[in-house]
Amino acid sequence: MATPLASSILQLLFGVDIGTSDETAGNRFAIEGLAWGPEKDGAASIRIDRLEATSLQLTSGELTLEIGRVAVRGLVAQIRNEAGAPQLAGVEAPEAEFSGLKLHGPLRVPPQLHEAWNTAPAAEALASQASADETSLAPLGTAHGTIRGQITDAHLLFDADVTVPVRGGQIDFNDATVEHIGPDSRMGVSRLGIYVDAPNGRSYVYQFASAPLAGVTFERRGALLSRWVSERGKLQLQEFAESMLRRGRGQGHEGLTEQARQLLGRTSLSGDLQLGDGRFVLPGLRGQLEGRDDGRNRIGLHSEAVGRGVTTEIDSLSVRDAATAAKNAHLRCDTLQAKLRLQLVSEDAGMRFVLDLESGTAAGLRFDRSAPAAQ
Repeated sequence: MATPLASSILQLLFGVDIGTSDETAGNRFAIEGLAWGPEKDGAASIRIDRLEATSLQLTSGELTLEIGRVAVRGLVAQIRNEAGAPQLAGVEAPEAEFSGLKLHGPLRVPPQLHEAWNTAPAAEALASQASADETSLAPLGTAHGTIRGQITDAHLLFDADVTVPVRGGQIDFNDATVEHIGPDSRMGVSRLGIYVDAPNGRSYVYQFASAPLAGVTFERRGALLSRWVSERGKLQLQEFAESMLRRGRGQGHEGLTEQARQLLGRTSLSGDLQLGDGRFVLPGLRGQLEGRDDGRNRIGLHSEAVGRGVTTEIDSLSVRDAATAAKNAHLRCDTLQAKLRLQLVSEDAGMRFVLDLESGTAAGLRFDRSAPAAQ
């Protein structure tokens, strides 16, 4: 099929602007085994044995998706006529492979998108599922790894090397180290927040709006009225993260302290975290990680300065029964295998993200669009 015709059809059905991600190559389509036929309910179906597209750029609002190459086999699409115009109602495909997928844009949720996410039928379906199952971050429950930070030229506190081990989904602050010239400092967690006890006194890195919180074992002091801390406290990552998500942000004075925000601009970060197998459920997103025994879903962290951005890499992402919803659309797949890189970048205009899927495969793809909610 001629590229302009294929591009025009996709632009009409998906409602996005289609350009090219490679000015020298231009966008290209290859379609094999195309068939079109009516269905009993008045819809029409398009069947394509094999669809391949390269060097595409799809734009919708402030978001841009660049596609190096995508190949889909056994695609079946349902087309309905709504208000005199053809609309894509659903797509199924047994398998797809891709490379060079890059989604980027501002890291914020516009009010209208937030409203659509929370009120549209498809989003409500997943939201109700998330509500029934509650927020779940099971892969954190058995996470294992080490997070390292290096604070340089930090006039607020000290120059320091920070090491925080994660063992069995738990941070034990008795094992965390803060090394610097002179007596080393210690990290811990009290009912006020996560702190650093330095030679010049205690400083809070993250303050809690209220206590107690799920997944937190607070510090304990010695016998009687001793001011010495005998136990620095612990965080169970899964319970703590789920609790924070349920509480939401912006409660009282909860969050990073101003002192911590200034330190982030002079803090480099590195580390690795092996996630466990298990289900994750968030509003509009759910799935199950698998493959821990094979070393899959291992996260690598890197940042030259946390205040300017962070890069997260997963060389072997493995997810099954994944589903996401936004506005009037559902997207599901039985399995997803990919190499993933996520960058969060701080700019003058705000935060931006770049989600890069270098290569991967998906099986059991299903996309469907619900009818707009009645006014």
